[in-house]
Amino acid sequence: MTERDALAVVCLAGPTGSGKTAMALTLAEAFNGEVINADSRQVYADFPIVTAQPAPEERVRCPHHLYGFLPTDRKISAGQWAREAFEKVRGVLARGKTPLLVGGTGLYFQAILRGIAAVPPVDAAVSAELADRLEKEGSIVLHTELCRADPRYAARIHPNDKQRILRALEVLRSTGRPFSWWHVHAMASPMCRGPLLVLNAALSVLTPRLARRIDQMLAAGALDEAMHAFERCDNPGAPGWSGIGAAESLSHIMGYTSLEECRRLWLQNTRAYAKRQLTWFRARAQARFIAPDDAAAALHLVARFREGEKLKR
Repeated sequence: MTERDALAVVCLAGPTGSGKTAMALTLAEAFNGEVINADSRQVYADFPIVTAQPAPEERVRCPHHLYGFLPTDRKISAGQWAREAFEKVRGVLARGKTPLLVGGTGLYFQAILRGIAAVPPVDAAVSAELADRLEKEGSIVLHTELCRADPRYAARIHPNDKQRILRALEVLRSTGRPFSWWHVHAMASPMCRGPLLVLNAALSVLTPRLARRIDQMLAAGALDEAMHAFERCDNPGAPGWSGIGAAESLSHIMGYTSLEECRRLWLQNTRAYAKRQLTWFRARAQARFIAPDDAAAALHLVARFREGEKLKR
């Protein structure tokens, strides 16, 4: 696929807690749109509360895709997500509607808008060895190892992000080149094109909002949700448990932390994640920043893009 063949989409991104769901519904209702999830945590079926997936009353306002479809014990790469999302985009366009990619995972947007790194298959023996080391030594040790071998990529991921740490070390050991090299030198053609709208909320504004949202999640049954998820998947090292909120909830229900400590760590880690998201999106030249409550600006930018698409036809 060439860049000219890339499918037209609207991308709505931003840090966690910035109001992406509300803005997405505004855009979907204005432009006859369907929402496609672009958040790596909201793919998990067992954590609709913890990962702040759109509520049932929000989903009835327009079709939603790729939310809550993955079991806790399975992982999905950015490339796999991009291929799934591309098929959803094709379906939405075939219905004469506007595809809206909505989420906070920068690598997902990069994969579908810029292309994904064509990494060769990794050695199964290497994967097994690293998975065993992760279980015995923990993610911090492996992240430290990654920092020495591939500091550029290691700086972009959290030391508790087991899935991405494993993937980066697998690629390094199997190919002899760091993951960051593949992202620069072996990129495939983009699958989609369109504006990347980013809700630009300051961390000082986000922090109290995140604290309130965590309290609301706890009140809505986040800990019960985690307990039921553990009944289905009792492996704390499973990919779904590595997400913020899930990990802290699991620590509490297993008796390792008090409820207050669970809440404190949840907020601390969420705030740190939001900071990393803001840093990543602010480094993207194609990003168009808008205030979280500036629906008029978002509507204007999308309208301009859609008009440009009509003129191309």
